[in-house]
Amino acid sequence: MIYTEEWVTARAREAYEQGQASFGICPERSALLVIDMQDEFVRPGWSPYWVPAATRMAPRLRRLVHLCRDLGVPVIWSIFDDTHLGLDRPYALRHLPHADTDWRRTEPAEVRDEMGYRSDEVLIRKPSYGASYDTPLDTIRRNLGRDTVIVTGTLTNYACCTTTQQAYERGYRVVFGGTSLPPTTNPGRSPNLPCCARDSRSCRRPRRSWIGCPARTERTQPLRETVGNDQLERGD
Repeated sequence: MIYTEEWVTARAREAYEQGQASFGICPERSALLVIDMQDEFVRPGWSPYWVPAATRMAPRLRRLVHLCRDLGVPVIWSIFDDTHLGLDRPYALRHLPHADTDWRRTEPAEVRDEMGYRSDEVLIRKPSYGASYDTPLDTIRRNLGRDTVIVTGTLTNYACCTTTQQAYERGYRVVFGGTSLPPTTNPGRSPNLPCCARDSRSCRRPRRSWIGCPARTERTQPLRETVGNDQLERGD
């Protein structure tokens, strides 16, 4: 067989838009990871880095957080902060275009109040995009006994995609959200979404509930409804 450009392009498009990973999702093996839902990205008009789509998405994500707690799914939060005098950041970060502003935090970053972060939940302060870069996230997930990570939050095309790829490389099963993952500027679908979904779990059309835990079907139905039509599709 000769693999033409048309054939490989159509195959890639189908994989991005229709592909499904082959693993199931069970609450007892999952953890919810909420990325960068902090004032500078969520609070309207507060910083030049505000992501309006994140503000609009926040109520939906907050409901997802509550539902995960009800199902016994640990919620892990991560925020981008000034750690170790900035000496733990990738060196090239200072040269990127988004650094061309004199805006600075006046105090340590915190999760946006409306998100409902609780002191009995893990909060990771990260120095770069990915939540696993020079942080204890991998150790925490393993100590929790969780091999499936549901990635939600903001900056799809920065922090969320990077975190998803890092988790995949570390052997985790990754559920990469859609409607709970707004990009920086485009209120619609980020072009990074299908790229990340290709190597993780494609979470696009909610047809069936968590699998591997049939007794939880009725309990997890609200979870699928809350996340929306870009989430939690069965892949078997």
